[in-house]
Amino acid sequence: MLYIVSTPIGNLKDITLRAIETLKSVDLIAAEDTRHTQILLKTYDIHTPLTSYYEHNEFSKSKHLLELLQQGKNVAVVTDAGTPGISDPGYLLIKLAQENNIPTTVVPGPTALVAGLSLSGAPAHSFVFEGFLPVKSGARQKKLADLKSETRTIIFYEAPHRVLKTLQDIQDVLNDPVVICAREITKKFEEVKKAKASDLIIHFCQNPPKGEFVILLHLAP
Repeated sequence: MLYIVSTPIGNLKDITLRAIETLKSVDLIAAEDTRHTQILLKTYDIHTPLTSYYEHNEFSKSKHLLELLQQGKNVAVVTDAGTPGISDPGYLLIKLAQENNIPTTVVPGPTALVAGLSLSGAPAHSFVFEGFLPVKSGARQKKLADLKSETRTIIFYEAPHRVLKTLQDIQDVLNDPVVICAREITKKFEEVKKAKASDLIIHFCQNPPKGEFVILLHLAP
């Protein structure tokens, strides 16, 4: 069995009882960063072996993990935070397992995009998740232009060192809309800022962005 296990996005207490039970019972845990996951395992007295499974070895390691699953091993896949496969490694292994008739199940839990939506105050009945915007400004501006007519709440992730550039592109391409920036969700310095893109640019120039960001837009009247 392949177990897709969600892990806390910040506060380690946000793990489910089922996730702890699963991580203790499987033969192997495939983790995005074994050092990061080891902190979680130590907290809950979990001694299951770990193997590295991240962006740059995802293809080769997926084949290896598939072989273990075909031999009857139980494998859990986790990421540093949140749910595997959602802007994190996991999709390829899940796809391979299903194509090879390996039983697969999910142990649901935290996901930053849902937590950010809950905090935002933006309409939550209909939304679209865009993952990370392109790194290069030209591609990012084009992607934002494609979203101009989107009526659903738009959610994407952003790294702290790109937040100001992204807000500048949002201001320029989308005519300075109201933006919600949620950062460090569930952590000590959790913060939600809601203002026009231009005002957020001023704020983050004075207070350099730190932590991982969930950024939300609702462009419809």
